[in-house]
Formats: sequence, structure tokens, C-alpha cells
Amino acid sequence: MLDKSFDPAAVEARLYKGWEDSGAFAANPASPAKPFTIMIPPPNVTGSLHIGHALTMSVQDMLTRFRRMQGRDALWQPGTDHAGIATQMVVERLLGSQGLDRRTMGREAFLQHVWEWKGQSGGTITRQLRRLGASLDWPRERFTMDEGLSKAVREVFVTLYRQGLLYRDRRLVNWDPVFQTAISDLEVESREVKGSLWYLKYPVEGQPDRFLTVATTRPETMLGDTAIAVHPTDERFADLVGKNVILPLTGRRVPVVADEYSDPEKGTGAVKVTPAHDFNDFEVGKRHGLAMISVLDADAKVTLAEIGASLTTDGGDPDFVRGLDGMDRFAARKAIVAKLEELGLLDKIEPHVNQVPHGDRSGVPIEPRLTMQWYVDAKTLAQPAIKAVETGQTTFVPRQWENTFFAWMRDIQPWCVSRQLWWGHQIPAWYAPDGEVFVAKTEEEAAALAREKFGRDVTLVRDEDVLDTWFSSALWPFSTLGWPDKTPELSKYYPGDVLVTGFDIIFFWVARMMMMGIHFMGEVPFRHVYIHGLVRDEKGQKMSKSKGNVMDPLELIDAYGADALRFTIASLTGPGRDVKLGRKRVEDFRSFGTKIWNAARFLEMNGIAADKAFDPATATLPLSRWILDGANRAVAEATAALEAYRFDEYANACYRFAWGGFCDWFLEFAKPVLNGTDEAAKAEVKGAAQHVFGTILKMLHPAMPYITEELWHLFGYGPECTLIRETWPGATDVRDAEAAREELDWVVSFIGEVRAVRAEMNVPPSVTVPLLLSGASGTTLGRADRWIDVIRRMARATEVKALDGAPPKGVAQIVVGEATVMLPLADVIDLAAERARLAKARAAAEADARKVEAKLANADFVARAKEEVVEENRERLVAARAEMARLDAAMARIAG
Repeated sequence: MLDKSFDPAAVEARLYKGWEDSGAFAANPASPAKPFTIMIPPPNVTGSLHIGHALTMSVQDMLTRFRRMQGRDALWQPGTDHAGIATQMVVERLLGSQGLDRRTMGREAFLQHVWEWKGQSGGTITRQLRRLGASLDWPRERFTMDEGLSKAVREVFVTLYRQGLLYRDRRLVNWDPVFQTAISDLEVESREVKGSLWYLKYPVEGQPDRFLTVATTRPETMLGDTAIAVHPTDERFADLVGKNVILPLTGRRVPVVADEYSDPEKGTGAVKVTPAHDFNDFEVGKRHGLAMISVLDADAKVTLAEIGASLTTDGGDPDFVRGLDGMDRFAARKAIVAKLEELGLLDKIEPHVNQVPHGDRSGVPIEPRLTMQWYVDAKTLAQPAIKAVETGQTTFVPRQWENTFFAWMRDIQPWCVSRQLWWGHQIPAWYAPDGEVFVAKTEEEAAALAREKFGRDVTLVRDEDVLDTWFSSALWPFSTLGWPDKTPELSKYYPGDVLVTGFDIIFFWVARMMMMGIHFMGEVPFRHVYIHGLVRDEKGQKMSKSKGNVMDPLELIDAYGADALRFTIASLTGPGRDVKLGRKRVEDFRSFGTKIWNAARFLEMNGIAADKAFDPATATLPLSRWILDGANRAVAEATAALEAYRFDEYANACYRFAWGGFCDWFLEFAKPVLNGTDEAAKAEVKGAAQHVFGTILKMLHPAMPYITEELWHLFGYGPECTLIRETWPGATDVRDAEAAREELDWVVSFIGEVRAVRAEMNVPPSVTVPLLLSGASGTTLGRADRWIDVIRRMARATEVKALDGAPPKGVAQIVVGEATVMLPLADVIDLAAERARLAKARAAAEADARKVEAKLANADFVARAKEEVVEENRERLVAARAEMARLDAAMARIAG
């Protein structure tokens, strides 16, 4: 006997262990089955399961379980990323709490601590993924610093270097002064900062009392200015182009150049150019051959190493400038502004709000810094990737993300792949005493290259930098399968079928996997890229700790079970839109699981059990044929939705059929048969019921694996832990399905419309009324007669009969098919009061609609309001209009 209710906490761990121990998640390279491959976006080894993980992993698991049930040899490749800077930060903080410092202990000792931490604490997220029900092939789990993956990294680095696609260069990078390393754009977040715009006066050389004024947010970098730029068409400065100004404080002469980067409408129209400390200025500097002078060091403190010799007393103040040496950038800013004001070279100061890039982990403003780094020629590697998407070898879902991909890839810059960290793949490059670099897979190979070069052994020193985490992640689709070795896994599971990820890493990860996959494997790494949205709260606001609206998926699983969370995610995940997730939604979908469980208990109490001998093609009763046909159509809809990555449509198809078609209608229709004396009819309905319930469990399994697996076993469809291995349902033969569909759909529509009217008119459930049919055909009257017992019970009707004569006064009426159905309510409710109530509700809905329309018509409101607020108002307007239409229809149903 089934328990009264389903208890997720009591079964989830047991079922998951059964699946994992039995090898149910395992791919089999020796299998002749067609492969299906998904590569997990490897979560950081430092990470723990957050709501974004819950979204992407649920989607991937649904696809994997679906394809596995279709008979595909499914590989969902698990693994974690070493997450260079994040992991180093965690371990450094841990050591700091013990009074230890990595620089004091040295590289080898520090890395030993990192590996120890990884062994003890690095598996948190993989354990949490099991809580979610993720059916990853765990024995194949990889780590981006496994020896096999490290071998692939060295192979790729050396190959790209020898092909001229990887090189060293001195360029600007995002520099984190706390971690003292270059960081990627993904590790930079813009924050709105209230600051100032300083207007600084630069004396024009040879023209006493004439100044060129520039507006800047960064006075502290002026020591590194090497030009002033004005727009070529700006007549205000036309006579100064080609002339020089004197750089205040240093006395250095800098040219005035004409460049379109300068915007005549912003500030003064003239901008200072500091190529070593601004990305835009760097490009201006390259165009005009300007010197690139660094004036801030790795700690973001003033350094005079590159300007000391150029200090003059002619227009400068060498002593003041020397006093800045070693000063923090922000302290230097204050000192420089004060000095300029003292010299009369500060024109004015304006309040200014701007977006300042910060390190997402250090929390401090990053510095554009000119350093020698390793770069990949991304522009060359991008061309085949662009072509692959243009020709459809890889498609994005939704397709509009292809435009984002193209925009980034067609304007791609050299990719800085070196990081000044200790944790990561150390760059396989060694330097001779004269600075000559030797790139090789091993130190022995590098020594051999040096010996060949110099004719003798020389002392080599290895590059201390490590590779950007995204470098090893870019190889994930093939390095995890054993490349560069030729393995059975590599030949079978590459390329993958689909990659599931968020839009925020299309460039950082998706594009780089495309570039590396095509270059080293000769074909794209995946055929489809499914891009999902962000998880927001129920109001559409981005989740953040400061707002207090962050949802913990593990807490939701503890409260409602993994199935409820997964099905909620599925129901809300549509193409091109964010997921608005609230606790109430998860609670509501737990009720869906309860509905399925209660349906199983009803079947069990009525003697219905699994019956493999039942043949749907033998069903003769309209009720049996109707539900079997409905199952066929639901399966077709669910299958098409999953194949098109429409998870919301898949969930809705399952929900409508399981809750509506099966539980609310079929089981109610079946009660008279099950309680009747016609044994043949009873046997057939039982057979159809167990067959369709089994189909429902199969359909729901990708989204709700736990409750479906438990019921599959308890209900007798198979031994424990076998639903995951079952075949995805297909269509069954149903005799004369169309006729059964027409008849039962009419009954459902008839009862549903009567119920709706009763609810709208607030008719008490205890009150029964006759149903009068006007204009009904013989077919309709025959159906009403055949199903009168069900109609009486479910529509709360005393009888159904054709209208004889004129309709009575005080009826509510609806149209079902060709007939008008009338409910005499004059003696049951106060129709005048109902009309008044509906009219009042309609007026309120209209007033709300007008109020929102006025807001949305206000251009100022739309411009100033946050996007989610505007969207919330649009949704509110749609809802108000829908309510108006519903109330109009309700009032129209009340006859005089």
C-alpha cells in the first residue's frame, strides 16, 4: 500500500545511490547506439550550488534523461574548473587566518596547500549536484588540472606558438592591484561611482596666457599623458593641431593631435591621452605613434621609473613630482588636484557619476596596465568559428544570440592568456639568460632547443605565470575525452550535440571552445548552443544579497523536494526570456507531485496495477480510447517540445495532460465504470488507466525523476531503479480515436463551461439546477443522455433536456458546440446583485488598465524606470485587459 503522501527526503538519497551504483548514468563507447553528448559547463571547484546552477543543470539533466530513454548512448560529461584566481583567493585567506603568507612559504609549498584544500573541500558542488538529481557520468569526472587535461593544455600552447598564433606582446590589460595579476573582462564588474570631473588647464607652448582645458576623471594619470586629442572637425582647436602643450607638474612637451575619438560634445572637446592607462587612449596612441609611459606600478602606486629623466623646471615642479613616488593612486589624485589648484591650473570641478570597473573578487577599481603578456591570435582563430555559425554547423537557440556571437567575434581582440598567479597551468616557456624564450612541452625539450640554439647547455628559468582559466576551459569538449590521444570516447562523443549555458559567457567560453575545437579537431565542438536566461525573483528583479531576494536551491529542495524545484524551472524556462522564480511557484508545483501521488493511490485502491499484457489497440470503450489517444497526443507534444528546447512547453504538456486530462477528467469519468457491474468494461478501463499512468511517469521522468522512479517501482511497472532505463513512450494504436476524441472532448467542454458559469455567478456547490439545451442536435442530445450520470455529478445538474418553448427569465447562458446551454438561476442567486458585482469589478479593471497605459505612454517614465519595472507594468496591463474581457463575457452570459 502506498504511503499517504510522498516524502522526498525519505527517498531521494536512496534512489540516487541506486541509480549511481547501478551505472544508470554511464555512457558506453562500445555501444552501437547513437551517441548524445552534453559537456557540463564546469563549475568552479570553489563553488556551491546556486540558483543559476539549478537552472542550467536541471535543463541539461532533462535533455540527458530524455535522450537516454530514447535509446541514445548519453554522455553527460562531469567535471570542475580549477578557477585560478578564485581558488587562490580562498586558500590565501585560509592561510592568512593561520598567520601564513604564500610569498613567505614559496610557490611549491603554497601549491601543496591548494591541492590539499581541493582534496578536502573542492567536491562540495558535485555532492550538491547529486541532491538536484543530476545524472552525470560520475566515474568520468574530470578536473581542469588533471594530468590528462594538463597534457592537452601543453600540447595546445606549444602548437599555437609554433604556428605563430600565440606570442608575447606589451599591451594594456585589466590589472587587479590586490591580486597583482591581469584578469579577464568576465572578472571585471562595472560599478556606479559618484565622483568628480576635473577641468585641468594645459599651457600652450609659445602662447603665454593661452591654455587648452581638458576634463578628466583621473587627474592622477596625467603624469603619463603623451598627447592631447581634439576632433579633426572641431574649429575651436584647429590652429593647435600639430603644436604642443606643456604638461603641468612635469614640464614635458606633449603634442596636440587630431583624432575622432575626441567628442566635441563632451567635456571641453579636448581629452588627455594616457596610452599606458586607458584602453581607448592606447588605441589613440597606436594610431599616432605616441609614447606609452606607465606611471602606476603593480600596487597601483605612483612610479617615476619611466618619467624621472623627463622632469623639467620649465613649467614643471620636479620636487613635487618626486614626492609622489610610491604614493597610492587616490592619495596622489588629491595631492595633484591640490597642487594644480595652487598653480591656477584647475579650472573647475563638477560632480560626476560614472561606471568604474572593479575586480569582482578583490572589490577594488582595476587599472588598465601596460605589461608584457602572452596572447593568442584570436582574430585568426575566430574566422572558422564565425563561418561555422554562418553556415549552420552550429546553431544558437534562440537564434538571436547568433548576432551577439557575431558582434563579439568580428571585433575580437588578441586574447591575453597569461596570469600572474601561482595556481593554474604554468606556462610552458623557459628563458635563457639573454631573454630568449623556448616554448616546449617539457623542460627537457626546452633544454634541447636551447642547446641547439646556443651550441651548449644554458641555465633556463621557467615563466612564472599561469594560463587564464578560460584557456583550459576552451579545450573542455575534447580534452575531457582524452585528446591528444586517440581514444574511443573522442571518436564517439565529439562533437557534442548541445551546449547549455548562459548568455554571459557566449564570448568567454562558447566562442573560445568553438575556436579551439575547430582548430584542433577539425569540426565544431557542439551542434547546438542553447542559451537560457537569468533566474530572477518573482517580480523580475535580479537576485542579489543586498536585496535579500537570493533563493538557495538546496533550501528549496529541503522544503519541497528536488522534483518540485526542477519542474518549476522547466515550466518557466522559455526561449529568450529570464526565469521569474518565487518560492510560491515551487510550492505550487509540489502540489502537482502530490496530485500524481494521489492518483496512484486512487488507482491502487481501485485494484489497478501494472499490466504489461494490456494492448491499447483492443480498447473499445470511448472513455478508454479517449484517454489513450490523449496520451499519444501529449507524448507527441512533449517530445517535440524537448527536441526544440522548449522546456516550458514540455512541462505544460505534461501538466495539462496529467493533472487535467488524466486526474481531473478521466479518473472522475472512470468512477461509475469502476463501481459498476460490467466486468469487461471495468477490466478495459483498468488496463487503459495503468497504461496511461505508466506513460505519464515516463513523460515526467526527465523533469521529476524521483517521484516517477518511486511510483514506477511501487506500482509494479518494474523492479527498483529501472524507470531511468525505460524507453521513451511512443504512439500506440487506438481504434477510431477521432470519434472518441469528439465525444469525450464535448463532455469535458460541456461540464467545464457549466462549472465556469457557476463559479462566476457564485452559485453554491450544494445547489443543483437543470440544464436546458437550445438548438442542440440529435448527436449532442445523445451524448448528454449517455453521460448524464457524470454530468449530474460533476456539473451539479438535476437533468439535461432540450428547451421546450421560450427560455425562462433569469438564466445564465453559454454556447457549447452548436447548442446554447442555459442555467435557470433566478431562484438561486440575486442576478441583479451579480450584474452589479461584475460591473464594479469590470470598472476597477478598466481603471487599472488606464492607469498603467498612462504610465507606459509617459516617455520619461519608460526612460527612467528599470527594465523590470517597465516589464512588470506591461504584464499588469495585459492582465487587466484580460480581466476586462473575462468580465465582459461573464456579464453577457446573464440573460434578462
